[in-house]
Amino acid sequence: MAASSNSSLSGSSLSSDPDDYQPPIWKSYLYQLQQEAPRPNRITCPQEMENRPKYYGREFHGMIPRDYADELLAGLDGAYLIRESQRQPGTHTLALRFGHQTLNYRLFYDGKHFVGEKRFESVNDLVTDALITLYIETKAAEYIAKMTTNPIYEHLGYTSLLKDKMVHRLSRGRTEPRRVTFQRDEKISSPVVRRSALKDTPEKQCSYEKIHNFKVHTFRGPHWCEYCANFMWGLIAQGVRCSDCGLNVHKQCSKLVPSDCQPDLRRIKKVFSCDLTTLVKAHNTTRPMVVDMCIREIELRGMKSEGLYRVSGFSEHIEDVRLAFDRDGEKADISASAYADINIIAGALKLYLRDLPIPVIPFDLYSRFIQAAKIPNAESRLEAIHEGLLQLPPAHYETLRYLMAHLKRVTMFEKDNLMNAENLGIVFGPTLMQPPEQNALTTLNDMRQQKLVVQLMIEHEDVLF
Repeated sequence: MAASSNSSLSGSSLSSDPDDYQPPIWKSYLYQLQQEAPRPNRITCPQEMENRPKYYGREFHGMIPRDYADELLAGLDGAYLIRESQRQPGTHTLALRFGHQTLNYRLFYDGKHFVGEKRFESVNDLVTDALITLYIETKAAEYIAKMTTNPIYEHLGYTSLLKDKMVHRLSRGRTEPRRVTFQRDEKISSPVVRRSALKDTPEKQCSYEKIHNFKVHTFRGPHWCEYCANFMWGLIAQGVRCSDCGLNVHKQCSKLVPSDCQPDLRRIKKVFSCDLTTLVKAHNTTRPMVVDMCIREIELRGMKSEGLYRVSGFSEHIEDVRLAFDRDGEKADISASAYADINIIAGALKLYLRDLPIPVIPFDLYSRFIQAAKIPNAESRLEAIHEGLLQLPPAHYETLRYLMAHLKRVTMFEKDNLMNAENLGIVFGPTLMQPPEQNALTTLNDMRQQKLVVQLMIEHEDVLF
C-alpha cells in the first residue's frame, strides 16, 4: 500500500513545536481509489422534451421504461440519465450505470439535487460523488471496516500538546471532593456542622473534559482524517470538523475521538450564548470571565445597592455590555465610568447565565435537584442537593460555587440591599435551572423548588461546596 508523507495536504488545523513534532504519514490508498473512480458520462436525449423540468438538462429523457434506460446506459460505467417514473408520474429517477448493472435512485430537488442526505448544486456533481462512494466502498469495504483500528491520533502531536497544556492549566492541584456527612443530631445551621464539613471537603478538581463539537463539513482540496490518517473521500461533506478546535475526521472516526477538545479562541465567535465549558477552555480560565468580571465590579461598588439583582437595569445598556463582552472579551470595559448604574452589570450577569445553551445546572440534572427540594427532612434534602452538585461538570460546578459564595456575601448586606437568600433564590432559580422541555406549565409548577434549591445553596454554601 502506497503512502504519502505530504502532511500539508491534510489541511490540519493542529500545530506543534517544530522541535517535537513529527509530521504524520498520511495513508493515501483511498485517495488513489478516488482518482480511479469512474467519471460521470451524461447520456443526452436526442430530442427536446417539452415537459422537462427547468432544473434538469438534456440528461432528462421523459417517461421511458426502465429496460430502455438500461439499454441506453449499457456497457459504460458512469453513464447516467434521468427519467420520469411510469408508475408515479411527476416523480423522477436517476439511472446510473456502475459495476455492470444499472442502479436506480429516486431523485429530488428542493433548490439542490439529492437522493440521500447530501445536496448538490448539479446532477453531475451528485453523480460524481455517488461514483466515488460506490467505487471506494466496493473496492475497499474490508479496508474501511478496519481503518479505525490503528489510529495515529495519539501520535499526531495533538494529544501530547494537550497533556503539556493540562500540566500548566489549573495548577492549583485540587483533589476530588469527599462526601459531606451531615450530623443528624444537630440543626443544619450549626456552626459545628459547618466547620466540620468545610474542613473535610476540599475543592472540586477541575479536569474540564470537553467533547468535540463535530459538524458535517465540505473540505476544499484533498483532506486526510486526523484520527485514522486515511483520505476523506467524496466531492462534498467528506467528514466532520470540530467547530471549537478545528479537528478534521471521518464521521465514523468522530465516535472514537476522546473527549479532549481544546477550543481555539479564533473559532469562538462570541462570549454570550457560548457553551460554558467551551468558553473557559478557550480562555484557559476556571470560570467564564463574564462571571468573574461582573462579580468583581458588583462587589466593588454595588453590594449596598437596594434591590441588587431584583431591580432591572436599562435593557439597551445591558445589551451594550453583552456586545462589549462578545467583541472585546476580558478587555470589555464595565467600570463605573462606562456604566454608572450597577444594576446594568447585575443584569448582564443574569443575562449571561440565562442565555447559556446548557444551564449552569444542566438539563440532565434538573429533575434531580427539583426532587431534592421536595424532600421534607432538612438534612436529607441538603444531602440530596450535595449529591447533585457532585454530578455537575467541573466548569459548571466551579461557576456555581463562585456565584453562591458571592451571593452569600450579598446577603451579608441585607440591611442595605434588602436581598436575603430567599429573594435571591426567586431571582436566580429560573436563571440557573431550566427544565429540559420548555414547557410553561412545568416551569410554573417548579418555581418554588427552583427558588428553594438556590436559597439553600446560598445559605449553606460553606457546607455544600
